[in-house]
Amino acid sequence: MSAMLMRGLVAAAAGLMCCGSVWAQGAYPTKTVTLVVPYSAGGSTDLITRLIARELTTQMGRQVVVDNRVGGGGVIGWSSVARSPADGYTLLATELSFTIAPGLLPSLPFDARKGFQQIVTATSVPHVQVVTPSLPVKDVKGLIALAKARPGELNFGSGGAGTNTHLGSELFKSVTGTNMVHIPYKGAGAVLTDLMAGQVQVLISAAPTVLPYINAKRLRALMITDDKRFAPLPDVPTAVELNQPKMVMKFWVGYSVPAGTPQPVVERLNKEVVTAVNAPDAKKRLAEMGVDPVGNGIAEATKLVSDEIERWTAVIKAAGIKAQ
Repeated sequence: MSAMLMRGLVAAAAGLMCCGSVWAQGAYPTKTVTLVVPYSAGGSTDLITRLIARELTTQMGRQVVVDNRVGGGGVIGWSSVARSPADGYTLLATELSFTIAPGLLPSLPFDARKGFQQIVTATSVPHVQVVTPSLPVKDVKGLIALAKARPGELNFGSGGAGTNTHLGSELFKSVTGTNMVHIPYKGAGAVLTDLMAGQVQVLISAAPTVLPYINAKRLRALMITDDKRFAPLPDVPTAVELNQPKMVMKFWVGYSVPAGTPQPVVERLNKEVVTAVNAPDAKKRLAEMGVDPVGNGIAEATKLVSDEIERWTAVIKAAGIKAQ
């Protein structure tokens, strides 16, 4: 066989392989796509993900299902996706706890940065600082003054050590120089019951969790942890307006895949999720939940996760928080 003929056959084979690869990528998905939520059904992450899954099923022409893999405060779900094939058929719903975990759990069986490829930040919603109505304060200034006048006497509740509800108030203590005592509970329901009864006095929680109780005047809202006002609570000032810019913190939901997933698949998923969260019905339902669609790019989503890991690791270290 001549050298010229050999070069021609190699070139032809390379062309066929290239075309086959493009065809395969263009055909994605060819089977069911699974969105793993590492928490039980009914929570904010689960509800948002189910809404997005319905839109994706319609858009992509393949079934997109939600799989709740619960346990270990999220570790079981995170780990299962880290071990999944990097083919775009198993996605992970990530949120604030995913970026808290590396600072809290140094023995995680995966690297939160290197083990995953971030796809998109789908939604976000601010937290709200609330107090029991029996507490004699009307605003953040009053709360700071009372906490400083009575160091160690005010209690703040959380849904558990190391959760966003815990770290939000630890951050508040740090930036305001106040001393309040942490009372951890097993979940949001228990802390809300005691907060309304006055057994604990302060809580920082994602807006959808506390909004019904604020509207029912069973809790008093002092601050929105954002740089812009929150439409369902238009009279509550923002952290920036209160000269507390370090208190800007949001509960966001994003999606990732195992590291090594082909870039064309990652880009396709990004476009699909961005389209899904901006679909008219999805936007309407998210607005009813008080949640904003984000739909950012891959680079922005990746930076958010990296920045959040650094931020919460520093808060955990400064407060001396240990996993329980």
